[in-house]
Amino acid sequence: MRKFLAVVKHEYRKIVMRWSFILGTLLMPAMAVIFAFVPMLIFSIRSEPARIAVYDPDGAITERLEAALTRQDAGPAKIERMDNTDTVSPLEPKQPSVGQSAEFKLLRITTSSSEPEAVRSELLDRIRNKEFDSYLIIPRDATSPEAEFEYRSRRGGDFVLSSTIRKALDEAVRSQRLSDAKIDETELRRLTAPIKFDAKGLDETGTEKDSGGVFVASFVIALMIYLTLTIYGQAILGAVVEEKETRIAEILFSSARPITLMFGKLVGVGLAGLTQLSIWVISAVSVITFAALQADLRPFLKSVPSITPGMVFLFLLFFLLGYFIYASIYALIGSAVTSVQEGGQFSFPAVVLMLISFYFSFAVMRDPNSSVSFWVSIAPFFAPITMPVRILAEMPPLWQIGLSLALNILAIVGLMWVAARVYRVGMLIYGKRATIPEIWKWMRYN
Repeated sequence: MRKFLAVVKHEYRKIVMRWSFILGTLLMPAMAVIFAFVPMLIFSIRSEPARIAVYDPDGAITERLEAALTRQDAGPAKIERMDNTDTVSPLEPKQPSVGQSAEFKLLRITTSSSEPEAVRSELLDRIRNKEFDSYLIIPRDATSPEAEFEYRSRRGGDFVLSSTIRKALDEAVRSQRLSDAKIDETELRRLTAPIKFDAKGLDETGTEKDSGGVFVASFVIALMIYLTLTIYGQAILGAVVEEKETRIAEILFSSARPITLMFGKLVGVGLAGLTQLSIWVISAVSVITFAALQADLRPFLKSVPSITPGMVFLFLLFFLLGYFIYASIYALIGSAVTSVQEGGQFSFPAVVLMLISFYFSFAVMRDPNSSVSFWVSIAPFFAPITMPVRILAEMPPLWQIGLSLALNILAIVGLMWVAARVYRVGMLIYGKRATIPEIWKWMRYN
């Protein structure tokens, strides 16, 4: 037991004290914050109002366009009437502001010529003189299905602006068509108003729960378990191959049994993985709670499913089961190959199994009580990822959780027995990759 604990301590310290572990543990929450909040901050920045010259020869669409922009909450849309003799002061840049709505300034343009090319040429000249940012040419037959509206802008990359203008223009033309057909637009809007649809899930006691929150939380848990198993499975593979390449195993085997060394290595690396996963979970919960409270997103917090201490314990338990299942496979692969590159090639089946488990978790999210959810949540290799998702979506009967634990523990025992027998021989074989018949022979060796 003393030797086993010494191996566990050595492996744990070897991983946790590395700069890569410390940086990875700290950078993951930092990157999550950056990718979550920096885009929100950038998209909340608004520059000066968009000055759009509107050429509307019939004069019927512009007022409706203004009203449509206001209904879209796009910001205050202002109309200024101009003709070809009016001048507009050049655009003056100003400091961008945060948290403001986009503002539109629609400048109605009249020209001496009604020829499309002459109108377009005059508008382009005035854009080059920086009198406005964009122009919109509305055709005379604006309500015709064949009518084509021309919009050009110096802000070509501002897809939000162009999308807002298009939606408002669609609404304005539709409103004009209804007016021409003598149809009451207000009454039509009332008749075609969308219904209010309140959709929520029910747990086993009939209590309501937010389905969207359950889906997001289940996806996050499945993804974190999948990534952690992948990262630390590869860590086991690298550690085993490193000892084999440096021939440290020969010295270690003289002081401890191979099964003690292998099991101590798995436990030490597993504890390091559990440490990192715990830090990530605590950081994620803290950041989400702080952000939601700062932004007054208490309704968002209500949509987050309640997670009891018992559920957290089961999550950690199934994570450990998954870790020992896949770590045993990676240790077996590391014992049979001669380099990390070869190990990466032969670890493909383990990666595929984890990926299939991750995909099965989506089926469990949709219907946690289906026969598919039952079988994948108790089956070895799949249960470590799918059962936590099922527990979060809807707590299964305790006998199913117990059956899943029993089957996966049996799988771990079998895999560790096989891995230990391969480990004790394979670690002393150098310069030659083992074949399947040789591995089978090692397993039968007493």
